[in-house]
Amino acid sequence: MAVPASTVPARTASRTAPRPAARPTDAVAARRIGLWLFACAGMALAMAVIGAITRLTESGLSMVEWRPLIGALPPSSEAEWQRVFDLYRQTPEYRLKNAGMTLDDFRTIFFWEWFHRLWGRLIGLAFALPLAVFWATGAIRRVGHVPHLGWKLAGLLVLGGLQGVMGWVMVQSGLVDRPSVSQYRLAAHLGLAFVIFALLLWVGLRVLDRPGATRTLAIPEPARAALKRHATAALAVVGVTVAWGALVAGIDAGLAYNTWPLMAGQLVPPGALSIEPAWLNPTENTALVQFLHRWLAIAAAGVVLALAWRMARAGGGALRGPALALAAAVCLQVALGIATLLTVVWIPLAAAHQAGAFVLVGLLVHGLHRLSPGR
Repeated sequence: MAVPASTVPARTASRTAPRPAARPTDAVAARRIGLWLFACAGMALAMAVIGAITRLTESGLSMVEWRPLIGALPPSSEAEWQRVFDLYRQTPEYRLKNAGMTLDDFRTIFFWEWFHRLWGRLIGLAFALPLAVFWATGAIRRVGHVPHLGWKLAGLLVLGGLQGVMGWVMVQSGLVDRPSVSQYRLAAHLGLAFVIFALLLWVGLRVLDRPGATRTLAIPEPARAALKRHATAALAVVGVTVAWGALVAGIDAGLAYNTWPLMAGQLVPPGALSIEPAWLNPTENTALVQFLHRWLAIAAAGVVLALAWRMARAGGGALRGPALALAAAVCLQVALGIATLLTVVWIPLAAAHQAGAFVLVGLLVHGLHRLSPGR
């Protein structure tokens, strides 16, 4: 017996009704917003390099005040320089590591931390001001092929603010009773930087998609879906490797065992489980933290190289370029890591190694985008 249309529950009817078509997209607005997001991602990458130099020169604890609004300018008088230097001399780092440092030496380490914070402020302005303009002029609404674009951009703005707060929380951990920041907070700070960088690229790629483009590949759908799962797994493994790299930096584990592939003449270094309780060894034992980062990196390289091989083999010309770029980037990243270790953390190589991690993540995000079905 047929059911009258008027008796069909509204909820069921709403599920079966076709979705409204997406609004037409203004190509000029989409291009401007996409390129703006890519520029912000480039600034985030530069921030990571500046942050690496700040950490490697042991400059990160030189500014003991957090003044987000009025702290953009460095000291402008000798009296102000002396005031901030006196504040630094009360910190554990000065008392335990840099006692006797001169004011001129302090100016050098102060510069890198000041520049690091200044660049963070510039990123905030480079994101917030254009966002306000795009919102006010309706440009965001005119990018109709990206659902909820305004909320996504607002979320990125919030994440950027949280990153600034996380940076200060990290610095605070080194101002109380230890002459260095917590490796856990350092890992959280660096990890959030990678998340923001990846999301900037992902949203930018989505915005720059031509409306209605399908990004179809000359491979069956099951194979495409399997490649996407592989790329997601590769991104996850790289992320874990990056986290252990931050732990290495946080406890200066790169300054020990500067040989490859053996550590103190052994594959597994002596004392790798010497801390009690045992569960602290993976994150606080210099030997085990470095060991884990080394072999996580090799595992990540294997996963990425396998992905690149599968992409080049399955995707034809459409994926051959991204596959070759991935393979080259991961091989270079491994080489930079080994070279950084063998040179006892030479600053130019160590900074390039951190930049290489961002490039690798960016290429994986691009690969995921290419493997995602079009709209």
